[in-house]
Amino acid sequence: MSRIGRKEIIIPDNIEVITNQHEILVKGKKGELSYSVSELIQIETHNKIIKLTKKKTTQKAQAIHGLSRSIINNMIQGVSKGFEKKLVIQGVGYRSQMEGKNLILNIGYSHSVKIEPPKDINIAVKNNTNISISGVNKEKVGQIAATIRSVRPPEPYKGKGIRYENETVKRKVGKAGK
Repeated sequence: MSRIGRKEIIIPDNIEVITNQHEILVKGKKGELSYSVSELIQIETHNKIIKLTKKKTTQKAQAIHGLSRSIINNMIQGVSKGFEKKLVIQGVGYRSQMEGKNLILNIGYSHSVKIEPPKDINIAVKNNTNISISGVNKEKVGQIAATIRSVRPPEPYKGKGIRYENETVKRKVGKAGK
């Protein structure tokens, strides 16, 4: 039984939510997002509260119930506060820079890697080794961060590579450690 799906979503004062049968549009100071909810879920809004209910009690409806609630809650958080992921580059000679809106990574390959973010995602570089990705859509922010990290994930022997800010890399002992 979905416990997340049964929670009510409280709408802040500065957020506007428009619902049509299975379509929901959220507008705020940072932007606007829309989502089409499955036909198995019914949306009810009253007095700055959104409540999702299942029309049928099938396993698919059960799974989509909590998912839909989480997505709508993330939309409301995104248009009010926004989301941010931070990456750190570690390694001798590894660095990053911005060229217009594109991110250029020099991380030990024979060529530099160019990453073009979507139009609603902002990337900022600090000290050539700290990358900050921000936007209103949690899914896109996380996907771009994962794409950047996948260019050179941290390796377990020296810890060189791109990692999330608070990520701990499990280190291995090399040949000399035997």
